[in-house]
Amino acid sequence: MIGAGSSGIAACQVLDARGIAFDCFEKGSEVGGNWRYENDNGMSSAYRSLHINTSRGLMAYATYPMPEDYPDYPNHFQIAAYFDDYVDRFGLREKIRFRTEVVSVEPAPEGRWDVTVADRDGRRETNRYRAVLVANGHHWDPRWPGPPFPGAEGFAGEQMHAHHYREPDVLEGKRVLVLGIGNSATDIAVESSRIADKTFLAMRRGAYVLPKHLGGKPTDEAASALLTRLPLSVQRFFLSRLLGLAFGEMTSYGLPEPDHKLFEAHPTVSAELLSRLGHGDIEVKPNIANFPGGRTVRFTDGSEEEVDLVVCCTGYKITFPFFDPSLISAEDNRLPLYHRVVSVEHPGLFFIGLIQSLGAIMPIAEAQSEWVAGLLEGRGELPSAAKMRAEIAAAERKMRKRYVASKRHTIQVDFHPYLREIRRERKRTAQRA
Repeated sequence: MIGAGSSGIAACQVLDARGIAFDCFEKGSEVGGNWRYENDNGMSSAYRSLHINTSRGLMAYATYPMPEDYPDYPNHFQIAAYFDDYVDRFGLREKIRFRTEVVSVEPAPEGRWDVTVADRDGRRETNRYRAVLVANGHHWDPRWPGPPFPGAEGFAGEQMHAHHYREPDVLEGKRVLVLGIGNSATDIAVESSRIADKTFLAMRRGAYVLPKHLGGKPTDEAASALLTRLPLSVQRFFLSRLLGLAFGEMTSYGLPEPDHKLFEAHPTVSAELLSRLGHGDIEVKPNIANFPGGRTVRFTDGSEEEVDLVVCCTGYKITFPFFDPSLISAEDNRLPLYHRVVSVEHPGLFFIGLIQSLGAIMPIAEAQSEWVAGLLEGRGELPSAAKMRAEIAAAERKMRKRYVASKRHTIQVDFHPYLREIRRERKRTAQRA
């Protein structure tokens, strides 16, 4: 098991409960991955004010509910504490090798895998395994705008990626430009609007901004498992009407009109963005065109602004530093996998939590791990490689038809439908055996 973040510890719990022996390697000193603020593995993107954007009921592991006294949307300190309680409840902590980095994973004879790890002192060891479960996360390797905007290298102000944003003091008293319209971008823009001299929010396309609550309940509770069985057009109709009644059109707040339908892109969840826009505390801009010189930023509509700090909220690359790129790589964030888990070309290689969900990842990682555990126990059998490739191709065609073209949507899934998909595949897997 590579990584002891939210997906890795879910897999550890499932394997341990099944009596399947495993080694789990974690580069940092603690569990929690991206949710561990200032994680010493150097991979966390959590900022101090971060809260989850899926409700605690949806995010919790099926085997371990979150505390009842947690709010609907806990902060990252509470989530990290929850992960600590989870591994201690199931006795997993002593089964994780902390401060140990996986530096190489290579195919070995007879379908095995050689895994080389290194501790903090550089001591290395290699062991052979019949399976490798990869759970190294996909929100840690920053993706900067590419190709770079003309003149970016000569910009006299500061440029940073959201991955490195931690405290709001870097915004204070500055003219700040936040680039992006995802969840991190809206969080940082809202925070900036309170303490910066001026805040601009630039984007290449519009987005649907969902509130965190509708009718006094978490918004994601509206997308119940039963509702998601309805055709997508029907789901879109009902949610669009609810949002329209509550907030009106996105253009009413100065945002560009989305060039796609609701659910054709990952929606943005923010409790405060529309309010801050309505108060004039954030000024919306189109995409950056170039940096003409000094601290000037020119936008695609020809307007220009003087900016002290540009925060690029432009997403992340999916990377696996322990694989030789000729063996496994995710060019343009694409990695063909059977049901987003199984490597067809490399038997014994599984990916846990490598999804972007319209909902939470944690219960999905549990379900994926249960499926993989059944395969490792010999209680199930995968279809032929040809059939798996055909299903992968069909799934990718469906995804291209559903979502706007973006590196953000290459691993997108819908929470309840995907869980049903994994449950069905577990049954089919058992039937094949």
